[in-house]
Amino acid sequence: MYTIDQLNKTYAAILKRQKFVGSELDYSILEQHKILLQKLAKLGNSGITVFDLYQEKHVFSSYNMGMLFGYDLNLIEEGGNAYFNTRIHPNDYVVLTQNGILLFNFVFALPITERMDYKLINEYRILNSDDNYVRVIEQHQALELDNHGNVWLALSVMDISPNQDEYQGVKYQLLNYKKGKFVSSFPESQQSSISGLTKREKEILKLIRDGLLSKEISDKLFISIYTVNTHRQHILEKLGADNSIEAVNYASQLGLLK
Repeated sequence: MYTIDQLNKTYAAILKRQKFVGSELDYSILEQHKILLQKLAKLGNSGITVFDLYQEKHVFSSYNMGMLFGYDLNLIEEGGNAYFNTRIHPNDYVVLTQNGILLFNFVFALPITERMDYKLINEYRILNSDDNYVRVIEQHQALELDNHGNVWLALSVMDISPNQDEYQGVKYQLLNYKKGKFVSSFPESQQSSISGLTKREKEILKLIRDGLLSKEISDKLFISIYTVNTHRQHILEKLGADNSIEAVNYASQLGLLK
């Protein structure tokens, strides 16, 4: 069972896999989007936000987020991501964070030319202005890539769900909207490991747990020590760990080393 802290740490580590060059990002593009998105919010009566993966914060919220969903626009400005998260039902937040991890693992594995072709549609509960939980439908997709193919700006469009029946859990769908086809689920290889560790990385991590040094792992797996050390670095990045001991402990808690 994943804890909130573990999931948040994994999510943060995934975001840091992208390497941005801040001086190359043209924020005039965002300003142009803001004008159009405010119009879209008014026409569609939807709540719209934009998340900047370089700054790791929301950089736009439509004027009607308060009217539609009870968000305090001042607190959005002051509290940012943390404020948004406090409005989500705690049980749903766990599943949504897992979905976010799976989505980024999925998107980062795609060719750059296909990274803007998909959207994740979640249905879950948030607090409204009366402090009651209501179901909403939120669509996430890439809005802008940087010059290197990194997902830079992510778009979210939120609406009140027509389904306000008794709680039935978080629902999600992954849609290739360029082809008009739903993906039934995230690839099994991603679902089996929320961290995104490959089979080889888990194998090496188990040997690290058993006390083997890089040279010993190299000899045992018949690969170069350079390859072993590269895998070790990827493991730390994916798990958001500072060292091998922390990576082993974290992976064990997630049940990845059974």
